[in-house]
Amino acid sequence: MRLSARARIVGWMVLLVGIALGGSILVTAQIVTVRADTLATRALDHESDNFHAFAASPTGEARTTVDSLLTRYLTVKVPDRGETFFTMINGKPHRRSPGTPAARLDTDRAFIAHIANAEKPTSGWWGSSAGRVRYGVIPVTVDGDSAHGALVITEFRDEQAKPLFSTVRIFAIVGAAALAVAALVSWAVAGRVLEPVRWMRQTAERISESDLDRRIPVRGHDDVARLSRTFNHMMDRLQGSFVAQRRFIDDTTHELRTPITVVRGHLELMGDDPAEQEETKVLLLDELDRMRRIVDDLADLARSERPDFLAIGEVDLADLTVDVLTTVRVMADRQWAVDAVAEGVVLADGQRLTQALIQFVSNAVRHTDDGDRIAIGSSYTNGQVALWVDDSGTGVDPADAEHIFERFRRGAQNRRVDGAGLGLSIVESIARAHGGSASLVGRPGPGARFMIVIPAHRVDADTTGPSSEEEELP
Repeated sequence: MRLSARARIVGWMVLLVGIALGGSILVTAQIVTVRADTLATRALDHESDNFHAFAASPTGEARTTVDSLLTRYLTVKVPDRGETFFTMINGKPHRRSPGTPAARLDTDRAFIAHIANAEKPTSGWWGSSAGRVRYGVIPVTVDGDSAHGALVITEFRDEQAKPLFSTVRIFAIVGAAALAVAALVSWAVAGRVLEPVRWMRQTAERISESDLDRRIPVRGHDDVARLSRTFNHMMDRLQGSFVAQRRFIDDTTHELRTPITVVRGHLELMGDDPAEQEETKVLLLDELDRMRRIVDDLADLARSERPDFLAIGEVDLADLTVDVLTTVRVMADRQWAVDAVAEGVVLADGQRLTQALIQFVSNAVRHTDDGDRIAIGSSYTNGQVALWVDDSGTGVDPADAEHIFERFRRGAQNRRVDGAGLGLSIVESIARAHGGSASLVGRPGPGARFMIVIPAHRVDADTTGPSSEEEELP
């Protein structure tokens, strides 16, 4: 059975913490063991020195037999905790210090046989039912007494080091409890950390072309939160691409259906008369040209959703205004004029701005008659560029003003319906791509003024303050 990512993470964390904790306990236990051995050895050396001092004292020297010397010592010496003494006469246990020892080594035949023949002071370790024992044997002889005696000192290491070993046991118990708590906390934290990943997986599984609205909840400011935001931004871009694609398909289907029907109908009804064929040919070419314009406009709208729609560069506003006026003069017999010319160079996409102004002019030409005035203007103020086209034509019906920049929107007063109603939508897309907006500006008198306003950085002037050449937006 495969473990979940959460279980694997918690398992590895608990394993690593357990190894570290177990290693710490083992090292601590080893240190405590060495410390206990050292304490037992020091206690043995101390008792040995005490006995030699007693034997050399007037009290010890007054004893004339081995038995009396050893018995007197057991009488005056009280064993410490975890410590006991017993004496041996001629290789056999004789007397024992008061108290109940942790283990009776004086009755342990193997131990007695091990130390019975000691002829000089010896020491060592012995195992007992009470744990390791540090023992010392001190042979005793007294002039005038033929008996061979010995004082046996036993230090029960485990008994003496009980506080130290208890500390290790407490450490182990607390460590085990901490490990269990760490496992629970790790399980909760891993679930919290992996929740965005789980949401990401579930969201990715549920996403379809018809359901792109799902997003991952973002909590906090850590790497996982940033990953969630990145995924959500990716989904926003993906959704925008799908929406643009779907809109492009819907718009194309909607707008091309009529010219295709017209072309098909004329082809089916076209006869053999050369004059009729020529007339049908001209009509069909017009319809095909209109279809081409529709496709081009839709392609521009689709590209406006892409990040590479703009090619930012330096744009001379004065040159842009004059060049557009020069270009559009041949479009119709109008009174062409310049309202205002902004001086300076800004960072923007000059070709797209030119396209927007020409689209405004084309719209103005369709709504004006010969001799009507069409003016182009530009200004720069407070970091914003304004470009506009003003005409003295029929104007815009108030009912159409609110929706004039929508796709396929044609005014009710449009007298020359030769477009697809996409031109102003393209202008709005250009303005929006620059971070600005397009609008129909209200003003007194007949006609209309269409304007785009975009933020743009001026590169030919001191940016610490406003330029003396800046003007108010018209």
